[in-house]
Amino acid sequence: MSEDSQVLIPESFIALFLARGRARPNAPQAQIAARYELCEDMAQMLVEAARSSLFALSITEDLVLERMHQGLCAEGSAFSAAEAQWVIRRLAELLDWPQPQFAVQVP
Repeated sequence: MSEDSQVLIPESFIALFLARGRARPNAPQAQIAARYELCEDMAQMLVEAARSSLFALSITEDLVLERMHQGLCAEGSAFSAAEAQWVIRRLAELLDWPQPQFAVQVP
């Protein structure tokens, strides 16, 4: 991906690549953009599955998000723990559901 890409990466995602006390990301811009696109695509793809789970399983929004988070964190997943949390937060935003509370917060 070129540096003149039209994709606007939110600060919340760039923060995943900032070491504590640092202002510059610890990964190249192209890598961050590629990871962002993967995470954003995943959040978008999970919207209908989350809605379906909410009604089909008669569970709460929090439980839907928790289960999806567990799936994203499973061994062999393409997502880091921080990316998994970001995806679930973005999913909640897309669904207009309350933001989930994670037991362990990752930067």
